[in-house]
Amino acid sequence: MTDKTPEKIIKRLAALKSLRRPHEEVWRECFDHTYPLRGSGFSSDVIDAQQGQVKRANLLDSTATDAVRILASAIMSGLTPANSRWFQLDTGNESEDERRWLDDSAQVLWENIHMANFDASAFEAVVDVACAGWFALYIEEDPDEGGLRFHQWPLSSVYVSTTDPCGGVDTIYRCFNLTAEQAVADFGEDEVVIKAGKKFGVSDKTAKLAKEKPDENIEFVHAIYPRKSGVDNPRMARNLPVASVHVEVKEKRIVRESGYHEMPVIVPRWMLIPDSVYGVGPVFDALPDIKMLNELKRMELAAADLAIAGMWIAEDDGVLNPRTVKVGPRKIIVANSVDSMKPLQTGSSFQVSETLTDQLQRAIRKILMADQLQPQDGPAMTATEVHVRVNLIRQLLGPIYGRLQAEYLQPLIERCFGLAFRAGVFAPPPDSLAGRDFSVRYISPLARAQKLEDVTAIERLHVNIANIAQVKPEVLDLIDEDSSVRVLSDALGVPPKIVRKADDVEQLRQERAQKQQAAQKQAQMTQMQQVAGEEMMKKAVANG
Repeated sequence: MTDKTPEKIIKRLAALKSLRRPHEEVWRECFDHTYPLRGSGFSSDVIDAQQGQVKRANLLDSTATDAVRILASAIMSGLTPANSRWFQLDTGNESEDERRWLDDSAQVLWENIHMANFDASAFEAVVDVACAGWFALYIEEDPDEGGLRFHQWPLSSVYVSTTDPCGGVDTIYRCFNLTAEQAVADFGEDEVVIKAGKKFGVSDKTAKLAKEKPDENIEFVHAIYPRKSGVDNPRMARNLPVASVHVEVKEKRIVRESGYHEMPVIVPRWMLIPDSVYGVGPVFDALPDIKMLNELKRMELAAADLAIAGMWIAEDDGVLNPRTVKVGPRKIIVANSVDSMKPLQTGSSFQVSETLTDQLQRAIRKILMADQLQPQDGPAMTATEVHVRVNLIRQLLGPIYGRLQAEYLQPLIERCFGLAFRAGVFAPPPDSLAGRDFSVRYISPLARAQKLEDVTAIERLHVNIANIAQVKPEVLDLIDEDSSVRVLSDALGVPPKIVRKADDVEQLRQERAQKQQAAQKQAQMTQMQQVAGEEMMKKAVANG
């Protein structure tokens, strides 16, 4: 049962709204200068398609929008690529059967994630984290077709908090509207739950509206928070560790009470705002340059209008009336003298404007890392150039990757694994894995880039050792070649199935040694037979 009444939930929602309100204007500005439609709802500014088009038209330069798109694409391809598996499951010291089950389960889980709508929802979520510094991604089981389903909740409707000052977000309140007809279809009318002794479903007023005014909007709030009395394997969903309560706001009525085994909403942050659970993104850092560039473009267009149409000075000589004269093609202007009307130089300098524009555009792309993350034009790069570029990208995204790994990827895998396991998607696990915790090891391109230092160090060591070995061959005894190859294969993301286990390698080498010994014995016997044959031939010739 819920430990919060509808009144407490609505009161907590009001408190969360007041705590978030000081940040909303900043987020709205970040969205207005990149993706205006995604900022709908902040500062009570609900944007429809037409208003979004107007806001978009006010953006006179698309550098920031393009840079955010490049950054979001780089994060997506670096963290969760759709064309290759980006994680492995590990328990530590697992047997061959356990390793095989974990690897197969990771493959099945990766396929289920990307067969769903993850790639579409995740890209929009990453755009939000680049602009506003956070996003909210809800994960559930598809009730109609099975499998996973991802919902990227609009940020303006989500209010978050945490019960652990040093932990991640674990309390989420989401405001949303349903028509009366939709509300009845989703929550039902009064339904008596005998064991709980409570009534759930929409209020009588909403049920009446569904019949008389089915399109009337009804406000709801969905509260998700840790349940103090929750247990892992309860008989009823209302006793699960994470509470889920839907409240009809106006009537102050709980319309549904349920729960989750693990937190269903992922809320990562790019950079935390001090003394707050919310964050800001890289667009926040680039916002002054973005505003200045937009204003510079506005002045440049005004100067271009003067440069194209021209500006004139005219004398009111009694014949020419400057207040009514119109300049244009195929027009005759009557004046007392040709000096009565002359073109006037504007004094604008497009060279200065172009220089400032170029500087601001480069600054914006640098702050948003788009100058290094996008594919480079020009001839094919050498291996050294590729390594330097990958190392630079690793340095740029490395610190952010650590936070996203802890607040985005880890809860994503835990939630998806829990849903898939309870749905029976995986093969039956070995009995030896019962009760053991698993860890996630990331093998995405960005995760592998973090290990490239080991690859480079090993390659340099081998080059240097080879030079020294020409003078002193004994130095090669210092290198464990088997360990070197295993470290290289792990850092490069080589599938574990390709690399043989230590026991298999030892058996293979023993078999090879035995074959070599047998071949040597065979060669010795053949040589001895040849020598014996030659001796016999010599004796036969000698005896003539």
